[in-house]
Amino acid sequence: MSRIGKAPITIPSGVTIAVSNDNVVTVKGPKGELTQAVDSEITVSQEDGTLTVQRPSEQKKHKALHGLYRSLLNNMVIGVTEGYKLTQELVGVGYRATNTGNTLDLVLGYSHHYVFQLPEEIKVTTTSEKGQTPKIILESIDKQLIGQVAAKIRSLRAPEPYKGKGIKFVGEVLRRKAGKSASKK
Repeated sequence: MSRIGKAPITIPSGVTIAVSNDNVVTVKGPKGELTQAVDSEITVSQEDGTLTVQRPSEQKKHKALHGLYRSLLNNMVIGVTEGYKLTQELVGVGYRATNTGNTLDLVLGYSHHYVFQLPEEIKVTTTSEKGQTPKIILESIDKQLIGQVAAKIRSLRAPEPYKGKGIKFVGEVLRRKAGKSASKK
């Protein structure tokens, strides 16, 4: 058995889960509502305040889908109750981030600004205190979507290994290189 797949998901109070006949799971909570289509061979059952995911056989495909859908459903339950928050920082001279609504305007050392329109499901805030690097804070209930958007923002100026300049996640450890060394005599 898959260790992840066989673990039951506890449903917190205030969260309702509905499984339709065509295996579409809908999770409603205080922060919003999420839906996920589950493969027809995987069964999702709800009983006594827990949600369990079962697979029909020990085939490699079924084992892979078992753990996958359990993780996706657990992420949905956490998203509608607590939500997800990602913080990125801009390291570099002159790098700036501002937002108006869901439009993010980035100055990343290029000859032009990057104007990035974010999906409606994501709430963005930017901070830039004196003496600190500018920060982009993304909040959403959908873990997949927030991760994808954060990766797209990071790809606009990925951190380089010599000085560490670029967009990085707060707490991310970068692998640094030494650079040129003095000539040996």
